[in-house]
Amino acid sequence: MRTVQNKTALNKSISDRNAGGERSYVFRGAVVVVALLALSLGSSGASAQNLAADLNPAPAPESARFVVSGVVLDPSDAAIEGAKVTLHGRKVGNEPSTQTGPSGRFQFSGVTPESYEIEVQQEGFKILKSEVKVGSRSSAPLRLVLQLEDLHQEFTVTNPLGEVSSEPGENADIIRIDRQALDSLPTMDGDVLKAVKEMLGPGQSGSGDPVLIVDGVPVSEIGVPASAIQEVRINQNPYAAEYSAPGQNRIEIITKGGSPQYHGSLDVSARNYRLDARNAFAEVRSPERLSLFDGYFSGPIGKSRTTSFQFNVSRKQDDRESNIYALDPSGIISENFPNPQRSTYLLAGINRQAGDGNSLSVRYSYYRWSDRGEDVGGITLPEAATDNFSTKQYIYLSDRAVITPNLTVEFYARASTSNSVTRSEMSGSPSIIVLDAFVGGSGQTNVSQQRDYVQLTDTVSWSHNKNLFKAGINLPAISRWSSNDRTNFNGTFQFSTLQDYLQGIPFSFTQQVGTSQLAYWEKELGVFVQDEVRVRPNLSLAFGLRYDWQNYVPNAKNFAPRAAFAFAPGGSRKLVLRGGAGIFYQNTGSSPVADMLRFNGQTLRQTVFSNPSYPDPFSSGGVAQILPSSIVRFAPDLRLPFSLQFSTSVETQLQKSTTFTATYIGIRGFDMFRSRDINAPLPPLYLQRPDPEIGTLREIESNGSLTSDALKLAVRTKIGGYFSGMVQYSLERSDDDTAGINSYPANQYDLAGEWARSSSDAHHFLYFYGTFSVPKGINLGASLSALSGLPYTITTGTDIYGTTFANARPAGVPRNSMEGPGSATLNLRLSKTFSLTKTTTRKGKKENGKEGKSINLAVDAFNVLNRVNLSQPVGNLSSPFFGRSISAGPPRRLQLLMRFQF
Repeated sequence: MRTVQNKTALNKSISDRNAGGERSYVFRGAVVVVALLALSLGSSGASAQNLAADLNPAPAPESARFVVSGVVLDPSDAAIEGAKVTLHGRKVGNEPSTQTGPSGRFQFSGVTPESYEIEVQQEGFKILKSEVKVGSRSSAPLRLVLQLEDLHQEFTVTNPLGEVSSEPGENADIIRIDRQALDSLPTMDGDVLKAVKEMLGPGQSGSGDPVLIVDGVPVSEIGVPASAIQEVRINQNPYAAEYSAPGQNRIEIITKGGSPQYHGSLDVSARNYRLDARNAFAEVRSPERLSLFDGYFSGPIGKSRTTSFQFNVSRKQDDRESNIYALDPSGIISENFPNPQRSTYLLAGINRQAGDGNSLSVRYSYYRWSDRGEDVGGITLPEAATDNFSTKQYIYLSDRAVITPNLTVEFYARASTSNSVTRSEMSGSPSIIVLDAFVGGSGQTNVSQQRDYVQLTDTVSWSHNKNLFKAGINLPAISRWSSNDRTNFNGTFQFSTLQDYLQGIPFSFTQQVGTSQLAYWEKELGVFVQDEVRVRPNLSLAFGLRYDWQNYVPNAKNFAPRAAFAFAPGGSRKLVLRGGAGIFYQNTGSSPVADMLRFNGQTLRQTVFSNPSYPDPFSSGGVAQILPSSIVRFAPDLRLPFSLQFSTSVETQLQKSTTFTATYIGIRGFDMFRSRDINAPLPPLYLQRPDPEIGTLREIESNGSLTSDALKLAVRTKIGGYFSGMVQYSLERSDDDTAGINSYPANQYDLAGEWARSSSDAHHFLYFYGTFSVPKGINLGASLSALSGLPYTITTGTDIYGTTFANARPAGVPRNSMEGPGSATLNLRLSKTFSLTKTTTRKGKKENGKEGKSINLAVDAFNVLNRVNLSQPVGNLSSPFFGRSISAGPPRRLQLLMRFQF
């Protein structure tokens, strides 16, 4: 929640209690216990006291006897929190005003009989004015629907007064996409997260994958269908201590709550290959088809004005196909292979508003996914295909309690259980890998896995004078993993060239044997405290301290201080200078932990054999050989990598609805992860391992470094009622000496040549998003993403160092010394809305708050210019495809959408 909104909510006065006095609501602990016991993961509880009071800040006159109340909604019937509601009337002293709570409700008590005008204001929406007459009794609750400003204000850049904000957390380069903006964004297959990630560019150097936060909880997947998403935010409050990742690498998703009125929508999407172009590496068009149904329904439970339900259901059938472009002894293989995917989402929830600012939400979500023919494509042949089936269930709890006008407690928790099975379609014989030519033989994947976990956030906010204090705890994961992994039990041969394959000369053979079952706990913890203080009306400061911890990592000194400031020189507040700095930690992820526990030399043994016999690696001249076991371990001094990020920016308001932001961001990464074989054959001949009883001894270390500097420019604007949007450009340079926790240096004893451009270093990145509106309900949404080429590495394709890795580079050639082609993609959505309800009018104007049924028809065009976006060229000198790209991004595709809304 935005800092300004928090401060306003915390400082609201609560007066004139109802006749019943205070009522206590003890609900948080009971629901948490039910959710966590259902998954055998423990329990937690808390309680909060609700102070029931009228929202009218002014004392009611002695003659007051009636109440004016209602709810404020957006065009999708979602509740609007924090809207300012003012009651205008001749006999009302000081014209009282209040703010809507999380369910959008407001109330004025002690209102005398007469005619009034209610005025509602909220950033990004038109001001609403509506008449209400109070007669012999209190008026019926009002339903006020705010309309977006002439065009969508989805990228909020100014405060309600049209000024850039001097709050530390209200940086102008926030990307805030509301529900209506999401409805205008071209979205392939209904995948909102994928569409949003395009705004981040090729990757945030040093920060790992984007951190996903859903309704205040750090999660690994969204866990709700697209129709349940209300808003997406990126780069909000970049240096907030309550988050583990900086703002530019954080995606926050807010889902819909229940509606106090019956409301629903149904989306039907379809694609057919007859409307698509052909992939550049396919001889014929892939016969792909898509059908997607996504519905949402919400309303009150019975006649309750405070309790509502919501229900979402989504079903996707995606008959996609993978493009194969490989070379085997028979020649070039160019064909399509079926890769059908099916998914089902079900979500049911109950939401309760328990007085001013107090709310409780509980929901259950079920998700099932199947993916057949996975991993095929590029140089991987159909015989190596795998099938994946997974089922996930979630129980989510949200509890917000206003203890006093200055003290608020927010608790969010999600308990989940997931089961997945991945198996190869063919098995029983070894897998064959000819580097950058083809991957064949039988598939070697056979894994069943279960994960039960809890994720939660609990925060306390306290407002005092000019300060807003916030403290809390994050549990990104308390997980129990159990798996049965029989991957690669038949072994894998690797060949440097197609000629070596024909001659039966592999350079390595790997195989897993032993106990395939594993169970372990993974735990992560974050604790934070922060203070935001308004020193002067035009100067605000923010300070925070965070502590992160992960089990299995011995070093626990992971303190992360954060600081930020915002200063608006002069009195106009059209210019804001902003800056900040902070330390951010990055955890290992679950896969390295599982590898360390499995490959300990005893449980699950991985044997690695250099220059083996083929096709029987276990014998040479008829004599059986004992293969050494490989081991994975964490370095004794391993610690969590951290990055120091610092930035300074200038934000200026060019016009009333146009802002420009220029930001410099520097990142310095320390203790970055890498893997290294510390039992690799010794130089200079690289023939003998130091310990012949062990094969590969993979040690996961934290000794890498990173340097990144970037200049980011952004313009956000709204031109009358015709256009609203943003354009952002980044000029960046990033260098490091490791590509991540699973990367190995070319020479295990010499890191020279490893320092080079980061793998995600695109010097130039441009992103544009805008909506164009013309009369008669026609809208055009457009997104454009363009970036310069990413670096890639030249390798020999041979095992020069005897490690069974084929990542050796030619002498004197550093890592990532080459640059691939750039890419550009333009997506469009053309839509028209047809109203099915006759709109009533009053005095020649549309009556506020009257929204009815409608149908929206849309056509999406992805890569509308059909640009061939080539993949990285093959850098393997031994490959027949050296220097060539052998795959390309999707061609032009069309998608049809129909949305019914009521």
